[in-house]
Amino acid sequence: MTLGPIPAIRIVNARQHNLKGISFEIPRRKLVVVTGPSGSGKSSLAFDTLYAEGQRRYIESLSTYAKQFLERMPKPLVDRLEGLAPAVAIEQQNPVVSSRSTVGTATEVYDYLRLLWARVGRPHCRVCGSPVRRDTPEEVVDAVIATVEGRFQVTFPLPTSSALVHDTLVENLRAMGFIRVVADDVPYHLDELPPEADLAAAKEVLVVVDRLVAGPEARGRLIEAVRTAFTEGDGIVVVLHPSGRMRFTEFLACSVCDTPSRTLTPSLFSFNNPRGACGGCNGFGAVLEYDEDLIVPDPTRSLSAGAIDPWTKPRYQSRRRMLIDAAKQLGADPDAPWKTLRSSYRKELLHGKVGRYVGIFPFLEGLERKRYKQYIRVFLRQYQRAVPCPHCGGTRLNEHALAVRLDSRTIAEASALTMDGLHQWLGAVPFSESEQAVAHLILDELRARTGFLVDVGLGYLTLERQTRTLSGGEAQRIALANALGAKLVDALYVLDEPTIGLHPRDTERLLGLLERLRDRGNSVIMVEHDVETIRRADVMLELGPGAGEAGGEVVFNGPPGDVTDTLTGQYLRGRKRIGVPSMRRPTGPLWLEIRGAELHNLQNVDVTIPLGTLTAITGVSGSGKSTLMHDVLYRQLENRLRGGHSAKSHLGEPVGGVRGLTGWEPLADVVLVDQSPIGRSPRSNPITYIKAFDEIRELFASQPLARQRKYSASTFSFNLPKGRCSVCEGAGHVKIEMVFLADVFVPCEACGGSRYKGEVLEVRINGVSIHDVLQWTVQEAITRFRHQPKLGSALWQLQQVGLGYLRLGQPATTLSGGEAQRLKIARELVTAGKRGGRKLYLLDEPTTGLHLDDVRVLIQVLDRLVDAGHTVVLIEHHLDVIKRADWVVDLGPGAGSEGGRVVASGPPEVIAAESTSWTGRYLAPLLDTPVASA
Repeated sequence: MTLGPIPAIRIVNARQHNLKGISFEIPRRKLVVVTGPSGSGKSSLAFDTLYAEGQRRYIESLSTYAKQFLERMPKPLVDRLEGLAPAVAIEQQNPVVSSRSTVGTATEVYDYLRLLWARVGRPHCRVCGSPVRRDTPEEVVDAVIATVEGRFQVTFPLPTSSALVHDTLVENLRAMGFIRVVADDVPYHLDELPPEADLAAAKEVLVVVDRLVAGPEARGRLIEAVRTAFTEGDGIVVVLHPSGRMRFTEFLACSVCDTPSRTLTPSLFSFNNPRGACGGCNGFGAVLEYDEDLIVPDPTRSLSAGAIDPWTKPRYQSRRRMLIDAAKQLGADPDAPWKTLRSSYRKELLHGKVGRYVGIFPFLEGLERKRYKQYIRVFLRQYQRAVPCPHCGGTRLNEHALAVRLDSRTIAEASALTMDGLHQWLGAVPFSESEQAVAHLILDELRARTGFLVDVGLGYLTLERQTRTLSGGEAQRIALANALGAKLVDALYVLDEPTIGLHPRDTERLLGLLERLRDRGNSVIMVEHDVETIRRADVMLELGPGAGEAGGEVVFNGPPGDVTDTLTGQYLRGRKRIGVPSMRRPTGPLWLEIRGAELHNLQNVDVTIPLGTLTAITGVSGSGKSTLMHDVLYRQLENRLRGGHSAKSHLGEPVGGVRGLTGWEPLADVVLVDQSPIGRSPRSNPITYIKAFDEIRELFASQPLARQRKYSASTFSFNLPKGRCSVCEGAGHVKIEMVFLADVFVPCEACGGSRYKGEVLEVRINGVSIHDVLQWTVQEAITRFRHQPKLGSALWQLQQVGLGYLRLGQPATTLSGGEAQRLKIARELVTAGKRGGRKLYLLDEPTTGLHLDDVRVLIQVLDRLVDAGHTVVLIEHHLDVIKRADWVVDLGPGAGSEGGRVVASGPPEVIAAESTSWTGRYLAPLLDTPVASA
């Protein structure tokens, strides 16, 4: 296919955010990497400029109705942008919150599976399990000739009716030309019926259409008899022969028990359609049930101390008194721990009725009728746990859909396979020649799409997994696989660090897919820091030279091999690198030991972690790293150190079990520093999160004008009515609903986006208002507040984790997962000196979004935590961090059911020497410097 001339993408005077009026051009239909220090303007260029303008041009190509929204959309600050194609953004975020969306529906693989089952699925009886098929006269004749020997009769069942009497039945049959019947297995001639015969009282009456002798010569007469029987017998034919009977139907019904089956359509297999959804759970796959473990969260408590949690709420004090009275009436001690009470007492207090007291379970069930009140719904939900639907077993589908099989599998069983397993199964399913002709296009699409998902490192996911449980990196790779499946040509794809969350093994396959996307004639622009990915690109566009105000300039534009003395170029050329430590910290004598960890794909796993060290948990994507760190180690330590875990069990958050956990006693606390957002609202920002905004507000409140007007520190809060703008209520913007597009936020016209009332902004420090201060970067604020030790110290911690480029008032909703995580690290560093004791810090890929030079700074921060006596355990794929660790726990060897085991543990050199470790294969070349044992 010829695509025509290839103009370059030309950008003139781009000024978005910190971009300093840059002008350049990059070739189209190439793989372009935009790199540079964190905060140098990469996302401003790739997403806020290139993608935003590409999206505008796509809308311009739509209807006149769509064009009216263009004037509401913010326009990129750029003088001219040429050669730009319609753009597709593939970002690192998972916006899905609905439990109805699954990996299968998000990738469209399930849509094609539904089509496949509707076309070539084989229905079975939902009652007896026999195959269900629609018989044609020709198929009936073939089956009879192949099976029957000797004489046989072609009959059809006579429908029974209480309104008909014997004489009427006989008269009607004679009028239709039939003279023989078989009533309850007894043959009769209508002209020779005995006086006592009563066809109306018979349980079964078969009307004989014809009597024949089996053989090829009977084919013509037989097919006429079958057609007549189908017509007169409402689509049912019964062939009687010496060895028994054969039943046929021209409808989708069981030929054994006559149970009807539904017509196969794609909607029958959709759990989001009433036709296919399970009636018990409405297609959710789970139902809510009251759970005793949630109602009695701490069985060591007594009834007097609030063992039954709902009765501890203030509005139910009278119920609590009745509970105590009921317990005494039963003979139970209200001051004894719940778990020591007799099971009969516990059952009565939970489910029974004692005098005026009603058990907690019937009480909660009685409240269901008031669910229209929000506070009642919230209250009840605390004590309900989602359990698999008893009707569908969690498959979401009704019995009709689950009765259809393909190669002995239901569509639900196919959805439970991993993507890798499904891809292999689709290649091995045997199809007849006619089925292959019907399904080959569907199969080609299915095999291609599952292949794409395996190639982007998602082979461990199942189709039934809920989309909302995916990480941002997984959601991004699904979007990338969908882009490949869409087969677009001459489009602009903008990606945000697609290698995040990927093991080096999976990165190679991902790059192969990106190259295929480029080779189809598309332009691929990605923000990326991974060295190998940069080397594989056609063009490297580096912004810098620094972050924030020190960035926003093009420092290199060309093939990666031509780069010289830029910051990224120094790492590519080997002039700068993160070295192997000359000596690692000693391990022991204090060890944290996990025995028999079990959850998801972790099966009886034993892990040891040395305290006072930096430990990395490694392995390919899906090997069980997050399960081990989040759901097992963190939850178990919470239980021991805080007296309970924070998992929202009623929302299905799991807690992994262990056979034993030892060595945790020296720890004062456990801190999970993950990539979840620091706030769901734009009101949350970096300066409020690290608790430093109070200092700034106090400074403004101490100014002469503020004292004269009797302003307090609360006046300078945009979250309180006293000083905030009354129109936008301190948000700084108002929301415009865009109907079929994402909502757009525009600056508030009353305050101009400043969040504050005009008179509050009149209070200034050295000529700047509090709004101006919130626009400063962290680096600039450190310089301006150098005479404020407490404030400067907090801001310095932000700079140390590579966030010096952030604006103090930058909304939390605009931060990436990696930025949010580093912000949490900074807050821990700010508060580290205020709270004593040794802590265990758990970090989930802290290098996300970091340039190599920022990774070097992050490693120094982590070393400071360890050197202060704390323990740091992190999940990581970045080889430069892994080689700096004191101890490595490598899980695998594969993903999903092929993982969940400890491949090797020990110093990085031990991992590199393990032949079965994928991490070791990529780590070995980096450990070229001998390491002395401490």
